[in-house]
Amino acid sequence: MKVKYFTLPNIITLGNLACGTMAALCAVSSIWSPETVSLKAPLLLILLSALLDFCDGLAARLTGQYSALGVQLDSLADMVSFGLTPSLVLVAMFEKAGGVGAWWLIALAVVLCSALRLARFNIDEEQKEEFIGLPTPACAIAIGSLAWAVEEGVFVLSPSVILAVAIVFAWLLISPIRMFSLKFKGFSLKTPANKLRYVFLLVAAVVVIVGGLSAAWAVILLYILISLIRTLTAGCHCCCRREK
Repeated sequence: MKVKYFTLPNIITLGNLACGTMAALCAVSSIWSPETVSLKAPLLLILLSALLDFCDGLAARLTGQYSALGVQLDSLADMVSFGLTPSLVLVAMFEKAGGVGAWWLIALAVVLCSALRLARFNIDEEQKEEFIGLPTPACAIAIGSLAWAVEEGVFVLSPSVILAVAIVFAWLLISPIRMFSLKFKGFSLKTPANKLRYVFLLVAAVVVIVGGLSAAWAVILLYILISLIRTLTAGCHCCCRREK
C-alpha cells in the first residue's frame, strides 16, 4: 500500500503535535520549577494546536487529501496536545498549590479518559454531526485557562479543588452528553445549527475580549451548559413522543 506521509493536512497535523509537545514540556518544566516557570505558556500552545487541529480538517476538505493515515495521525496528535498536556498542567497546578503525596496521580484521569474519548470517536458513526462527551480540545483549553487565571491571581484553587476539576473533566470526556459541533457546513443563518454556532462564537469572543484568556474556561463552561440543556431537552421530547 502506497502511503503519502507529507500531504498538506498531515503537515498541519504534525504542527499540532509539535505545539502540543512543547506545551507538555512547558508544563513539566513548571512541575520541576514551580516557583520560576509560569503555567501561561501551555494555554497559548494549546490554542495554537486547536487552531491547527481545525485547519487540518479544512485543508483535507479543500484539497481532497483524505486518508486513513491522516485520521490516525490526527488522533495521535490530539492525544498529546489535548490529553497529555492538560493532565500535566493539572499536576503542575497541584504542586504549585502545595499538594503533597501521590494524590497528583488523580490528574492522570484526564489523559486516560482522553484516550478513551478519542478511540471511541474514531469508531463511532454517531459523531459525524455532533459529539458525545466533551471534545478533548475544549477540555484542554478549559484547564489551560484555569491555570492562566490562577497564575494571574484571579482566584486561588486548593489542591483538593484541582483534583476535583480533574475528576469532573475526566467524566465529561466520556459522558453521554451530546455536544454541538462548531464545524460549519455552509454559512447560512437560516440553519438552526448555524444560528447556535454564530451566537456561541459571538458570546465567546465578547467574554475573551472583556475577560482575557483567563476567562476562556467560562466559554467552555457555557458550551457544556448549552450542550447539557440540549441533551436534556431532546430527552424530554423523546419521552413526550413515547407517551403519545
